[in-house]
Amino acid sequence: MEDVIAVSGPSTLNGTVRVPGAKNSVLKLMAATLLAEGESTITNVPNIQDVWIMAELLRRLGCAVDYDVEAASVRIDVPPMPGHQADYDLVRAMRASISVLGPLVARCRRAEVALPGGDAIGSRGLDMHRAGLELMGAEISIDHGYLIASVPEGLSGARHILDFPSVGATENLMMAATLAEGRTVLDNAAREPEITDIAEMLIEMGADISGVGTNTLVINGVPSLRPVTHRVVPDRIVAGTWAFAAAVTGGTITIQDADASALTVVLDKLVQAGCAVTVDTDGFTVKGPERPEPINVSTLPYPGFPTDLQPFVVALNAVSSGSGMVTENVFEARWGFTSELARLGAVVRLDGHHALVQGVPRLSGAPVVANDIRAGAALVIAGLAAEGTTEVRGVDHIDRGYERFMENLRGLGARAVRRRA
Repeated sequence: MEDVIAVSGPSTLNGTVRVPGAKNSVLKLMAATLLAEGESTITNVPNIQDVWIMAELLRRLGCAVDYDVEAASVRIDVPPMPGHQADYDLVRAMRASISVLGPLVARCRRAEVALPGGDAIGSRGLDMHRAGLELMGAEISIDHGYLIASVPEGLSGARHILDFPSVGATENLMMAATLAEGRTVLDNAAREPEITDIAEMLIEMGADISGVGTNTLVINGVPSLRPVTHRVVPDRIVAGTWAFAAAVTGGTITIQDADASALTVVLDKLVQAGCAVTVDTDGFTVKGPERPEPINVSTLPYPGFPTDLQPFVVALNAVSSGSGMVTENVFEARWGFTSELARLGAVVRLDGHHALVQGVPRLSGAPVVANDIRAGAALVIAGLAAEGTTEVRGVDHIDRGYERFMENLRGLGARAVRRRA
């Protein structure tokens, strides 16, 4: 038995949604609290499955964690010396668990972290994490499925040029460097807004970090950090999801508590698709066309088009008035969901990391299966643009990244139910 989401289309979404704190930030902020003994509080926390998983991981490391869903906050009381082993059963469920590696190495001088699992969207190796920590003096090995890092004498600052602006490696190395002896320079670092959010929290904790928001981070190690209270930035991927929902279904959605400046490229593409976009101080509104124009998109690290919104571009092009080319430059296996979208009648031709999507006048409902967070939400939205009923399985993925997904859908006028099947 598993849950499925069944949607009936065609359906036009109209109304208002509120964007919670960013999934891709809050999990790393929770890991960052390990760097300081005492109680830190994180606010604007989304009620998603991954937060519960990270909370349990921190508890197993010896922290007291109080997650108040109603207040959208989590209090984490870190002991003088946390545990140093992150177990497989939790790490396999959520790749972001690897973000405890840097803080544990810095605080405990030893970490044993299970090799991660997560979404089936391609290889996301730990080579850059490992190389950076080794430059800082860590001895690292892999034994029985665990990455084991030890630094008996403590970490030392180093200069590291990342092969690719990896978000996860940038986060781990930046957090580790805050307590290292001396100066660490991270070149070709990721610049995502979530990186900035983590850096700002670390600075509030007493870290010495410059270059925030650029591709060169300079971290001067300090002897210790202090606990703080910090508010999570809005989730730009959730905001982008509802923006595409308006575009695909031809509706009008106002997206509140969103930062339009973090989605400049995305909103520009939606305008190219025929949408009207209005930005205000609290978010933005997207009015979709009767039928979208196709758009060409290449995913790139920030400030380029985010890979997490790529499935929604494919869904939009699938109902567009022409053909659009989508190029995936970040996760090579992200195309898995296109075979499910084809079950709805989408015409997608794959060639390596390119997908040519030919729009059709109308999709038709069918049973489909989601294999990752964003694919799940994109299949639901595509189902709303299809004739008949679409049943989406694998919706536990959606729970990992979207707060109140069903409530928001129904609040926007979708005919949608979630049931056991």
